[in-house]
Amino acid sequence: REDAVLFVYCRYENSKKRSKMKIRAIIFGSIGTLVETSDMQRQSFNQAFKEANLNWHWDSKLYQKLLSQSGGRNRIKSYASNQGISVDAKYLHQRKTEIYNKCLKEQNVQPRPGVENLIQYARSKKMLLGFATTTSEANIKAIFFALGNRIQRNHFDFIGSDTVVKKTKPSPDIYKKTLSSLKVNSHECLAIEDTEISMQSALAAGIRCVAFPGANTLGDDFSGAEAITEVLTPANINI
Repeated sequence: REDAVLFVYCRYENSKKRSKMKIRAIIFGSIGTLVETSDMQRQSFNQAFKEANLNWHWDSKLYQKLLSQSGGRNRIKSYASNQGISVDAKYLHQRKTEIYNKCLKEQNVQPRPGVENLIQYARSKKMLLGFATTTSEANIKAIFFALGNRIQRNHFDFIGSDTVVKKTKPSPDIYKKTLSSLKVNSHECLAIEDTEISMQSALAAGIRCVAFPGANTLGDDFSGAEAITEVLTPANINI
């Protein structure tokens, strides 16, 4: 059964005998593809809600559902609307980000399995590296600070942010911007995404995508992915 395979599942659209991809660039799509921080973010949201005297608590099950919408601020707005109240989503998200970034600096954050080695492999093969995120610059700085020398900002040839494009995922805009900045064509790239909605962004830009689900997105529908894996290795993603 397809849904029983957690370690690695590869789907080839044209042929099982298709040769390894000829690619020039690997594009990581979000912070969640580098480090597992989803539960840390969930707890940061809850702390921000508590400070604002909101009787909200996003448990793991609810948060998994909320992740179907891209962008923390959008999740807050949508949740408030469903509760029939109005909140300052911009402030709440900013406060959540402050709490989250403080946690990143205080905790021993590790790269997800295989990420560090894959980045080293790509650089050794002269592949370009992109980071097609639409998160805030503050989050980007915090994650690279937390990762120290293991994964550095200068390892990437392009890094997005929430100021680069107006539309968040599943819009393909951030991937189109990444392609333009790296000066590569979509068929020369491979994207890595940790959520279904973010995968759709890559696919909409014509980029093949490997699904690398996190703890809260194992149940997402990754139909259309080149592969689904829990560990990133050149063999697992067919490069």
